[in-house]
Amino acid sequence: MKKSLLGSKRATALFFLFLSFSNIILATNADKGITKGQLTDVAGNALPFASIAVRGSSMGTSTNEKGFFTLPLQPGSYTLQFTYTGHETANRSIEIANKHSIIDLGQVVLQESDQLLSEIVVRQQKVAAHIEESDYVARLPLKNMENPQVYITVSDELLKQQVATKLDDALKNVPGAGVPIRFNQNRVVFLSRGFTTQPKFRNGLTSFIQTNIDPVNTERIEVIKGPSATLFGSSVVSYGGLLNRVTKKPGENRLLEVSYLSGSWNLNRLNLDYNHALTDDKSVLFRMNSAVHRENSFQDAGFSNSFTFTPSALFKLSEKVKLLVDVEYGQNKGTSPIRFSPWTNSSGTRNIASMGMDYNRSFASNDVFYNASAFNIFLNNDIEISENWKSQTAVSRTSSGFDGYTSQLQGRSDTTLRAQVTIGAYNYNSTNIQQNFIGSFKWLNFSHRIVLGLDYYNYSSNRNTANVYSATVDFRKSLDDYYATYNRAYLDAEAAAAKLRMEKVEQDTYSSYISDAVNLNDRLSILLSLRLDHFRNHGTDNLITGSNSGKYHQTALSPKLGIVYQLLQERLSLFSNYMNGFSNQNGSDKEGNSFKPENAIQYEGGLKADLWNKRLSGSLSYYHILVKDVLRDDPTDTDYSIQDGEQLSQGVELQLSAQITKGLSLLVGYAYNDSKYLKADETIEGLRPASTGSPTTLNWWLNYNFNEGSLKGFNLGLGGNYGSSSYQTNTQTAQVIIPSYLTLDASVGWQTEHFHIAVKVDNLSNERYWSYRLAPQNPRRFTGTIAYRF
Repeated sequence: MKKSLLGSKRATALFFLFLSFSNIILATNADKGITKGQLTDVAGNALPFASIAVRGSSMGTSTNEKGFFTLPLQPGSYTLQFTYTGHETANRSIEIANKHSIIDLGQVVLQESDQLLSEIVVRQQKVAAHIEESDYVARLPLKNMENPQVYITVSDELLKQQVATKLDDALKNVPGAGVPIRFNQNRVVFLSRGFTTQPKFRNGLTSFIQTNIDPVNTERIEVIKGPSATLFGSSVVSYGGLLNRVTKKPGENRLLEVSYLSGSWNLNRLNLDYNHALTDDKSVLFRMNSAVHRENSFQDAGFSNSFTFTPSALFKLSEKVKLLVDVEYGQNKGTSPIRFSPWTNSSGTRNIASMGMDYNRSFASNDVFYNASAFNIFLNNDIEISENWKSQTAVSRTSSGFDGYTSQLQGRSDTTLRAQVTIGAYNYNSTNIQQNFIGSFKWLNFSHRIVLGLDYYNYSSNRNTANVYSATVDFRKSLDDYYATYNRAYLDAEAAAAKLRMEKVEQDTYSSYISDAVNLNDRLSILLSLRLDHFRNHGTDNLITGSNSGKYHQTALSPKLGIVYQLLQERLSLFSNYMNGFSNQNGSDKEGNSFKPENAIQYEGGLKADLWNKRLSGSLSYYHILVKDVLRDDPTDTDYSIQDGEQLSQGVELQLSAQITKGLSLLVGYAYNDSKYLKADETIEGLRPASTGSPTTLNWWLNYNFNEGSLKGFNLGLGGNYGSSSYQTNTQTAQVIIPSYLTLDASVGWQTEHFHIAVKVDNLSNERYWSYRLAPQNPRRFTGTIAYRF
């Protein structure tokens, strides 16, 4: 326990090294004057994250989330250029007389572009042209170029280009995500740096939703790379990172947009986006997004029907106090996604493509389904304490569950299988309460941006289920015997006599954290973060016997260190980081020594670019993640475990966005991952974990917008995804191989001020490919959409 509390000696040494470095660094802004101001539109609304360039040089900066900026400059004459999407460019000439000069430009007003269509086209071109700034990634107003952590954003505009209807579609644009995996209730899971990752964050808060998530109210998706326990905790964060959904917020302008989508396998989807100011002074704003979705499987059986309703309201209680209230309500009815675990007791190598399973067979029945629902409430209260400090209080309360049938296919021999069907109800509840104080100040001549946070997270679940089995059949032949036992009448009768499982689980996590971004000069900055986490597992209550087991508690310390040097200010950065993740573990070894939290340490370094007025942006990085203190069987006594296992994940990732010419943009992602068990059971030691997916993946999307002439408003898109071969099982005696894949997608659309129409074809070549759970993926699919904005 002492080691888990204090952390590794290496982490402590690095932490104090960075502190010492910050105190002895000589370069400061003491010899420079200051230019400051605020960028707004004609109505006085702040323009966040706008670009400010010093003409004729590589210097520049960006506005913060409130439109304010500060720019240190050596004495001299300069011309500042202000740019913001959808607005006219403005120039201001300034004169810095000496190092004591403070030039306050006040409000710099940018005029809106003459035509709304021009703004729409510009936004479409910018889709692949830069990574959006985010306050969620570092819990600070930290620009991407000064953030030592890699993150990827997928915007709503890009999702519209690609006619996306699910989170799976968005993940095609994330390097290393691989083929998304569908778990029970059709909830989506993906890979990040070789680790399974779930979409459990919403606007920076933990939101444990155990059902399908509809993207109808998604403004953008942020995939934050690497162990992120320091700022986000360990409860729902994987060692590979996390996915944060940023939702659409109420605005002051009236909006009503309706869209309809239709496509292959009886896809019918209706979306609604409505925004309105409820008071004349625009102090109460309302927005509502909703979707109805109906779709069948391409296979012989299977369906998914859902309804989503997401109202939100913003209350401007005063100039300095805002309260945002969000609700997400959803219902989903469908058949269990395919999950196949082949027979591996026979030694040798097999390939799912040559096992003889019919690609179009679902082994499902539309009579055997589940009903799921989710009701979630979110509150966010922002208080501006002073010009430099604000308080942010956030509450997330989620409740999700399902009742019905979920199944998995179990191999019984090389050519036979049976279905294990779980019948009953699950319920999941979570509460996250978070208090942040965010501020900026100067100390020892260095600029600091700091967040001080307290976090409470509660998770509880209960289940009332029974497992039953279908007949064992040869999956290459007729399934008459299978379906004689895979129907509701038979399964319900078997469940009445099956062993019942009734359990309740509850966990609490209490955390505090601090993160300080220190600007040592206008190019060099460091990020120092630390989290103290106390975890209490109240154990599992057996509601049948009345017993409780597995109760324990653990405390862990999680550091995060980063350094950024801007080779070209606001344009090109060199970065490195040390990051930590952990996972609480219960039990003890044969000698009675309690297990400590499993620990993951990442070292990463690379480059970030945002060049040529944001026409070329991206990142290139190498990471090394070592997971230590992994539990494995005690080789001297298999009734016990020992905690000395190790797993390595290292690799290279590239994300590149470019506006090649006027109208032509390109998004490219590449990921290479090398994972292996360094110390593990003899059956898998030295091998690549099967769950880590394809070692090599590639994604790309090319889009062209016609900006003038008779084709003005049209756009064409072409993209693809590649993944090298991977494993479903990988041991010293047995392997199940998933073959490599290459899919191609294409779209064509037309956009006017009020009207949008598009057609998308996914998997043009009709490629056959599988997820890690050996679920066959969609063949060629056609989707069309028509939308009207009133």
